[in-house]
Amino acid sequence: MTGPRSPGRLLTRLLGARCGPRLPKLCGGRRPGARRTLLLGTACAIYLGFLVSQVGRAAPRPRDAAGRAQPRGGRAAGAPLAEGPWAGTVGAPEPRGAGSALPLNVVYITLRSRRSKPAHIRGTVRPKRRKKPALASPRPGPGRNVSAAPSPGPRRSAAHAPPGARTRGSGAPAGGRESGIRIYSESAPSWLSRDDILRMRALADGALARAPGSRAHLLLLGAGAPGSARRCGPRACGLLRRPLDLSEVFAFHLDRILGLNRTLPAVGRRSELIQDGRPCPLILWDSSLSPASNETHSSVKLTWGTYQQSLKQKCWQNGRVPKPEWGCTEIHHHEWSKLALFDFLLQIYNRLDTNCCGFRPRKEDACVQNGLRPKCDDQDSVALAHIIQRKHDPRHLVFIDNKGFFDRSEDNLNFKLLEGIKEFPESAVSVLKSQHLRQKLLQSLFLDKVYWESQGGRQGIEKLIDVIEQRAKILLTYINAHGAKVLPMNE
Repeated sequence: MTGPRSPGRLLTRLLGARCGPRLPKLCGGRRPGARRTLLLGTACAIYLGFLVSQVGRAAPRPRDAAGRAQPRGGRAAGAPLAEGPWAGTVGAPEPRGAGSALPLNVVYITLRSRRSKPAHIRGTVRPKRRKKPALASPRPGPGRNVSAAPSPGPRRSAAHAPPGARTRGSGAPAGGRESGIRIYSESAPSWLSRDDILRMRALADGALARAPGSRAHLLLLGAGAPGSARRCGPRACGLLRRPLDLSEVFAFHLDRILGLNRTLPAVGRRSELIQDGRPCPLILWDSSLSPASNETHSSVKLTWGTYQQSLKQKCWQNGRVPKPEWGCTEIHHHEWSKLALFDFLLQIYNRLDTNCCGFRPRKEDACVQNGLRPKCDDQDSVALAHIIQRKHDPRHLVFIDNKGFFDRSEDNLNFKLLEGIKEFPESAVSVLKSQHLRQKLLQSLFLDKVYWESQGGRQGIEKLIDVIEQRAKILLTYINAHGAKVLPMNE
């Protein structure tokens, strides 16, 4: 009976039940007209008032967050009166006590005035900038400082400089000639030391002259320097090789990337002293090397048999002094592991396999031309060649004559170079496993402008790297298959 439609039905039933029997008497009886009209008007007024009161009660109440109906006062009991839109205005409803309530049929409506835009205050609006026409730069006169004027365009970074551009640390020689060693970054690659860069620049950019009283392929570096000596030793010299030996430049960079550091710096060089001006490898001549014999070009006399015996004894490893009957030399045991790994990647046979007994040689190979191929029956007596030490450091080797062969197929690789080797250097093996060998070789070989161009640019260099990467995979498979150890060899 409290729904929105119940008031009308309730009043109708009340009138029908209570006044139903008497209404015909009041309306249709013998009553005066004025009294009849007064009764009808009073009944209608009472009916309208009752309807209005019922409509006010039946209006839906607002609910709180918990879903309960709030009281008619518009706020929960005990809650403070929030600041409504009428706060501070005239005629706002005042708060009442707990026992009082607002009229149920009164609705307060407050109209807010629309906020108008504030007027722009002078000085707060940023004026529009007008583009001024570019003024022509004045011509430099005798009293103007041209060097202090800023350059109109943005500066190009050294990494994006074109080939041949002068950059920080590029080492371009004086006289306007381009340097043969190009470095377009703040520093050289980490595997090349400061001494390596200085020696490479001396080989690539220094003036050349033939050393008096020496062989024709030994050249003085920096011949134009006043007051300098005219012989090798006090003066830096370079050993000039044939154009076919350009792979020695590749061998130098590979040695530094693998962390072996056993080769001498080498660069590609063109000069008027070189026949036909073809690029040739120019290798730093080191006066600290021990003297070598004329037959084997080695500072140590070793045969294949004594070499294999010394590998079993692990001479000088862990600081152990070898016994005289072991047949050891002054060379540390780890040096042979580095040499074998290096020679296998480049397939250099003129040190450990001078008779070409571990592969099928070609007619142009030295062993065939010198008639050494048939002497493979007694390999233990075959002498090793190009085994060189330094005078002040006999424990370590220096790799010379590093001409590599990139045209040897995979089924003709010389595995005799790895015979007797049970340990390999960790620094080199980690580079071969890291998948960064190609990136490092490209970055390193790009420094040598003459060698890079002589191989046909990046396309030719990529082909050489493909060969080395494939041989590296074969070497890693060999290490795993034979159970060879990978040890740190930084003694």
